[in-house]
Amino acid sequence: MSTESEQGTIRISILSQTLKTAKGALSLLVISVNTIVLATLLFILAIVKFLAPTDSSRNAMRHVLTALAEAWISVNNSLFSLYRRPAWDIRIPGKLDRKGTYLVSCNHQSWVDILVMQYCFNRRLPFFRFFIKSQLIWVPFLGVAWWALDMPFMRRHSREKLARQPSLKGRDLDNARKACEKLRTIPVAMTNFPEGTRFSAAKRDRQKSPYRYLLQPRIGGLGQVLYALGDQLDALIDVTIVYPHTRTGGRAPTFWQLLTGEIPDIIVRAECREIPPGLLGRNFRTDPAFRSGLEAWVNGLWREKDELIAETLRTWNRSENAQDQGDPHPEQQDTDQGLNPGHRDLVQKPFSDQHSAKSRQRARNHQRPG
Repeated sequence: MSTESEQGTIRISILSQTLKTAKGALSLLVISVNTIVLATLLFILAIVKFLAPTDSSRNAMRHVLTALAEAWISVNNSLFSLYRRPAWDIRIPGKLDRKGTYLVSCNHQSWVDILVMQYCFNRRLPFFRFFIKSQLIWVPFLGVAWWALDMPFMRRHSREKLARQPSLKGRDLDNARKACEKLRTIPVAMTNFPEGTRFSAAKRDRQKSPYRYLLQPRIGGLGQVLYALGDQLDALIDVTIVYPHTRTGGRAPTFWQLLTGEIPDIIVRAECREIPPGLLGRNFRTDPAFRSGLEAWVNGLWREKDELIAETLRTWNRSENAQDQGDPHPEQQDTDQGLNPGHRDLVQKPFSDQHSAKSRQRARNHQRPG
């Protein structure tokens, strides 16, 4: 027979779970309404953009559509900022240019990664854009929204078709360059997850990956952006996301866990890196020497990222142990960058200001008609 104490514990547990479910349901409702309103506006304005008679009016609509998407992200971010959990520990470069052109690379563990990146970089970087398969333009509502937001659509060929028509090999790079043509007149942050799939220990072991916390990177997505945008790129934003409780035995966090506040900690580190000039605008499909150089560069980034995750986890474990022993938490520097002031945020200086001149020139070009 259960004791009175055990019954009380059960009641508290049920109440806690009920409150979490209610919070998650309310958050999902807010995000759903926000998404429906945005999608409706995007659909209407996409028609206006399609019918725009001149390049200048079409560019004006691009700015309006991007502002709408950023507003949608801001509403979502405001919702997450109301939560006591997760505890955010964010260190990002301090002088990012919203009118620049960036290649963004990140490790990949969960669908939550995209929301985390939006939380950290919305209105600090240009709006994130991804390569999307051309067939997805026919997805109801979303296809139109992606087109309206200038997502570059890519036509990819199957292995079977490439085997039948070898002449199609390498066409993906030409397709990428054509898809990115419209991005040459607007600020952009082309985003890529080089692992190509979400990390898991089982996948790492099947790949025989040389990294502890990462899968082997693929150079295709990065190579496409480097080829398509070439010397227009200002820098690489190298992002690393760590969910410490996941790395100590749990599963990758889910969207529902983010909504219910069940992700205890999220750690984000980002570094602004100069892209070696020799990697810009070259075809890694047809140039074996260049492909080797690109692979060496990406693998070097991945080795540093793997060690960064290891060091981040060591620091986090020391902090957790210190709190368990009653020691005060080490002081962290707060920022005025618009993140929740209760979070542990640190804005770093960029690697240099070499990309600023290019960005300023592009900003002047953006203001010109056409």
